Amino acid sequence: MIGFKEETLHFDVVIVGGGMTGLCAAIASARHGAKTALVQDRPVLGGNASSEIRMHICGATANMKKPELSEGGIVHELMLSNKRVNDSYNFSIWDAVLFQAAKNEKNLTLLLSTTMHAAACQDGEITCIECYQMSTEKRLLIHGKIFADCTGNGTLGAFVGVKSRTGSEGKAEFNEPHAPEHPNQDRMGNTLLFKAANVGHPVKFIPPVDAMHFTEEQLRYRKHSADVPKEVLAKASENEIWMLFDGYCQDYGYWWIEIGGESADIISEYEDIRDQLVRAVYGVWDHIKNGGNHGAENYELVWVGMLPGVRESRRMEGEYMLNENDLLENRVFDDAVAYGGWPVDNHVEHGLLDFDKMPSEIYAFNGLYTIPYRSYVAKDMDNLFIGGRSMGASKLAMASSRVMGTCAVGGQAVGTAAALCKKYGCTPHDVEAHMKELQQLLLKDDCYIPGYKNEDPADLARTAQVSAGSEKQPAANVINGVSRTVGEDENCWQSDGLAGDNGVLSLKWDAPHTLRQVRLTFDPNLCSSIKITLSSKRIAEQVPGVPPELVRDYDVELLKDGHVLASRSVRGNYQRLNVLNFDACDCDEVRLHVLATNGIADARVYEVRAYEQAD
Repeated sequence: MIGFKEETLHFDVVIVGGGMTGLCAAIASARHGAKTALVQDRPVLGGNASSEIRMHICGATANMKKPELSEGGIVHELMLSNKRVNDSYNFSIWDAVLFQAAKNEKNLTLLLSTTMHAAACQDGEITCIECYQMSTEKRLLIHGKIFADCTGNGTLGAFVGVKSRTGSEGKAEFNEPHAPEHPNQDRMGNTLLFKAANVGHPVKFIPPVDAMHFTEEQLRYRKHSADVPKEVLAKASENEIWMLFDGYCQDYGYWWIEIGGESADIISEYEDIRDQLVRAVYGVWDHIKNGGNHGAENYELVWVGMLPGVRESRRMEGEYMLNENDLLENRVFDDAVAYGGWPVDNHVEHGLLDFDKMPSEIYAFNGLYTIPYRSYVAKDMDNLFIGGRSMGASKLAMASSRVMGTCAVGGQAVGTAAALCKKYGCTPHDVEAHMKELQQLLLKDDCYIPGYKNEDPADLARTAQVSAGSEKQPAANVINGVSRTVGEDENCWQSDGLAGDNGVLSLKWDAPHTLRQVRLTFDPNLCSSIKITLSSKRIAEQVPGVPPELVRDYDVELLKDGHVLASRSVRGNYQRLNVLNFDACDCDEVRLHVLATNGIADARVYEVRAYEQAD
């Protein structure tokens, strides 16, 4: 029998799943020195955020209801890269931004169109996964020391026998306030999105498929026009009103076109659900166009997805199972490595077909919660991380933590921890012994961990004397350990204009240090949305181009006794975190001179770090 070509590959870290979780994990792992593979079964990266599905990235801000909670780190870096080149909100360009980000990492091997279909274990550890790369007709045997399941479905974990869960836990297990009395198999469904455009003249619509048919009565709880029936508003709670109106726009729809299937296994039903969703999405549009006056006479469809976005399938059992109480109590864990703030957003069992119910039960809470490292570690497999929506969490906790911004920052934590496994020759379980180092690495890489601040002993800037040519906010803030505004505390240096020396910031030591790296964290206004989206409402919330608050042009000088020994000039900056490496330089001062921003009159700098060693 003639078979496929076979190739064997070896890596320190193997990450399966190239959505936002897996991509951020892979970039973090590679940047911290681990030879990393990213295995993605699609031709593009981004998962639900890719051009194939086109869901915008939501996170702890809850669509800017908590704007101060915007995610930092790699996911923010990717979105800033997109803002520089993609004012048209083109998802194909976004695909290219993600592709290039992966290709930029020298320690990262990207394997697109590559489907994992088997895995091998020995003595409680995964040793190898077997994949088929459709584009090259290759059978790939990919060996690794550490694996991360970022598939969303928990596919790798299922292959190797990690215990998993589906449906809802009963109230007795975690005593969650909104849990059902008894466990059940209710689950959130899959969705197809669409995009429509107002072309300025009437456009007729004839469904191209055998579309479902809907009445206004059946869709009364699902906002699809400018008006909502008064009787629905009268019965709606505050959270239900939020759900009815939030994100609504005529041209981008609709998250509630959702179907969950009929059996206990939503994964095996995926193709059948897709077929139903095709009929449903065209049926909803047929109703909007031909089922009464919905204000859509001049609208035509310009894109309809054919790859459903998934909300819920398997959840793996982690060393800790995040639960609803942790969210509602704003818990800060000792091993916190990520955070969330999206409400508990638990969609109804039959989605669109539950005509007599609001499409989601939403339990909002103030503030945020942290996610413990243990929730990303598979309980019964020695070398497996579990990331994204299949991490260790109850159904109700996952109803919040499943959104992509939260998954992405968790992915960065997973990738950073995986690199520590390589560094120490240990398993994910053993990283608990290096928790402070992991947390400090994440903070250094511009992640936010609520309740934690920079305490990196290698950061020489923490011992410097800080001064500035002008101050609207104190220059000393750049070494206070917190690199974003928290509550009433700005935590940044803000100059009084940029004329003359007003934009100069200086860090000085009493004795020289040998420096090889300076890290600068600028202000992109984390309270301003920058996400790729099809929604005209979400586009209208954004400022075109690079955030005007970001420092654009600046010089950094290393000095000794007032004499410049080394310097770097940066022009056209568009990133929040800037990392500048130097040849070893004995100096007693670092001087930053901000020359221009991307729009505002003052320099705003959150943090300056200085290191003897470059990454």
